[in-house]
Amino acid sequence: MELWIPITIAAAFLQNLRSAAQKHLKAVMGTTGATFVRFGFGLPFALAFVAGLHLVAGYALPAPNARFLGWVVIGGLGQITATFLLIHLFSHRNFAVGTAYSRTEPAQAALFALIFFGERVTAGALVAIAISVFGVMLISVAHMHLTLRNLVASVFARNALIGLASGTFFGISAVSYRAASLSLGGPNFMMQAAVTLAWTITLQSAVMAIWMLWRERDEIGRIAKAWKPALFTGLTGATASFGWFMAMTLQQAAVVKALAQIEMLFTFAASVFFFKEKINRIETAGCILIVAGIVVLVLAG
Repeated sequence: MELWIPITIAAAFLQNLRSAAQKHLKAVMGTTGATFVRFGFGLPFALAFVAGLHLVAGYALPAPNARFLGWVVIGGLGQITATFLLIHLFSHRNFAVGTAYSRTEPAQAALFALIFFGERVTAGALVAIAISVFGVMLISVAHMHLTLRNLVASVFARNALIGLASGTFFGISAVSYRAASLSLGGPNFMMQAAVTLAWTITLQSAVMAIWMLWRERDEIGRIAKAWKPALFTGLTGATASFGWFMAMTLQQAAVVKALAQIEMLFTFAASVFFFKEKINRIETAGCILIVAGIVVLVLAG
C-alpha cells in the first residue's frame, strides 16, 4: 500500500471531527468566528510540527521562494473562502448533506490542475464531473416534489451554488498547496508539508484576525469564551491539514481528494449518531452519486 493512502484516510477522519466541532461552535458564534478557530487555534500545532521535524528528527528547514509564497497566498485565501461558505451552508441544510455539496472538489481540482499545470482532462474525467453535479442536484431537491423542472432548476438554487462555490475554492486550494509544497524541493515530503502548512496557517490566522478586529470585534469575545472546543478544533484541523499536505506532496491533489471521499462515511455516522439527523433516500442517493463520480475520476485517470 502506498504511503499516501493511509495518510489520506487518517486525515479524512480527523477532518470529520474538525467539521463536527465547527458545527458545534457555529451555535455559539458567527460564521467568521467558527472559520477563524480552524486557523488561529491550529497555528500553535502547525508550528509544533515544523519544530518537531527540525529539532527532534533533524530535518533541514527549506528556504521559501517566490513561487512557494505565491501558491501559499492563493491556497490560503481560497481555503478561507471555501471554509466560510461550507460553515455558512450548515445553517441551511443538515450536517451530512451540507458537507456533500462540496464533494465536487476533487473533480474541480482536476480542472484546475489542467488550468495551472496543463494536465489533460480525459473524457472519463468529464463523465465524473457530470455524475457529481447530478448528485448535487439530487440533494438540492430532496425535500421537493421531484420533477425534471425542479431537478434542472435546483443547480441554480442558493444552497447548491454556495456548495459548488465551496468545492471550487477547496479545489483551487488543494492544487495550490501541492504546487507550494513541491516548489520547496526538499528535504522530504513531511518537512515540505509541515513548512507549507505553517506558512499557510500563519497567513490565514493573520487575515482572519485583522478582519475581525476591523468588522466583527464581538466575535473575539465569543471565541475566547469557547476556547476549549476551539482548541480541539484547532488540533484536529491542523493535524488533518498536515495529513492532506503530506498526501498531496506524494500524490496528485485530485487523486488524494478522491480517496478522501471516505470522509462521507464518517460524516454520515456523525450525522446519524451524534447530531441525531435523518437522511432520506434521495439525499443518500445524491451523496452516493457524488462519491461514484469521484471513483470514476480515479479509474479514468
